[in-house]
Amino acid sequence: KSEEKGIDLTIVQDYKLAKDNELRFEVEPNERVKLDLVDGSAEIFGTELVRSRSYIFESGAKIAVFTWFGCSVKLTGKLEACYVSKDTPMVIYLNTHAAVEQLRKTAEQEDIRGPRILVVGAQDVGKSTVCRLLLNYAVRLGRKTTLVDIDVGQGGVAIPGTVGALTVERPADPVDGFDLKVPLVYNFGHTSPNGNIKLYETLISRLADVFNAKCDFNSQIKYSGCIINTCGWIKGQGYQCILHTAQSFEADVVLVLDSERLYNDLKRDLPDFVNVILQPKSPGVVERPRESRRDARDERVKEYFYGPRKIYFPHVFDIKFSDVNIFKIGAPALPDSCLPLGMEQENTQTKLVPVIPGRDLTHHILSLSMAESLEENVVETNVAGFVVVTHVDTDRQVFSVLSPAPRPLPRNYFLIMDIRFIDIH
Repeated sequence: KSEEKGIDLTIVQDYKLAKDNELRFEVEPNERVKLDLVDGSAEIFGTELVRSRSYIFESGAKIAVFTWFGCSVKLTGKLEACYVSKDTPMVIYLNTHAAVEQLRKTAEQEDIRGPRILVVGAQDVGKSTVCRLLLNYAVRLGRKTTLVDIDVGQGGVAIPGTVGALTVERPADPVDGFDLKVPLVYNFGHTSPNGNIKLYETLISRLADVFNAKCDFNSQIKYSGCIINTCGWIKGQGYQCILHTAQSFEADVVLVLDSERLYNDLKRDLPDFVNVILQPKSPGVVERPRESRRDARDERVKEYFYGPRKIYFPHVFDIKFSDVNIFKIGAPALPDSCLPLGMEQENTQTKLVPVIPGRDLTHHILSLSMAESLEENVVETNVAGFVVVTHVDTDRQVFSVLSPAPRPLPRNYFLIMDIRFIDIH
């Protein structure tokens, strides 16, 4: 089978898991591993496994197979680490889901908006996994809960450097994650909120407004509520961003993973009606060094253009300088003495600055704004997708791009991101 290419078929391990146990494994770099459910029932981050399918995980994947009632699984291929653990917070997470579901039922009965849950904590405590679990459990009950992702470092809904929202209508695939066909995405352009705090907060407010409008329009989405995944910056301005998010979305529940100090600060600073809950992180959570976070970002961008397991064939074409307008968001701050009377320093952080294409544009990712004219607020308009500049020819006044879709471009305003991707396909 072509699917089994790159899997060492000579290494086969069978595991029998007792109820409430978890099998945790990591795939070796440059290897692939096949997982088969032989007997019983199991799930990966809230998605049930089926016996008739083999699940193939790529290099570096970190997976936890949990069973409520016991199961047998077979792993084929080279593993970096693999062990069975009884020590899991799954029962806590299931209880959280049950409590949230109760809030959804109340929302339905009383025709009020459903629960809005903010998941916060430092880097690498498993925030994305908890969000995925809660979303999968909700969708298995027929809910249409919205994932709001403001973790610009990882990009759970689109690529890193963006914030976005996605209405989840089916469980995440154990290998490929949620179906990302129609997300709502905004260009932020940096991999950390401190790249432009004012812009970050502006986009969070914008996301909240759009989500509220969607709730007014669709009662199923309104009752199902949302789950907000945040980034791991929890001190100083990062903490202020958490407060801003809680306020913008009018969060009802804040789940704090593994940080007592953050829990106590939020308890003090958020209104009394917000339920702040401290929860443990899973002992299976692995801390990633900076390099592997960077690699994961590159992988995410590559997947955007080439698809999981390189199943897409992106297009390459030239764009004339004269056919498009390229902007960056945020002008350098001026000394207060140079500012026009009554103008705030902050206004410059969300200002559009025209960019003349030059060689330094090479390898930058550009997001294509859905704005049809500059009369619209381009900064707060969602984006259609992304291209990466592969070459700039200043003599011919054209630049070449790698694009997931063929020509022609649906719009002609590009926003430059502070993120580069070198295509060595």
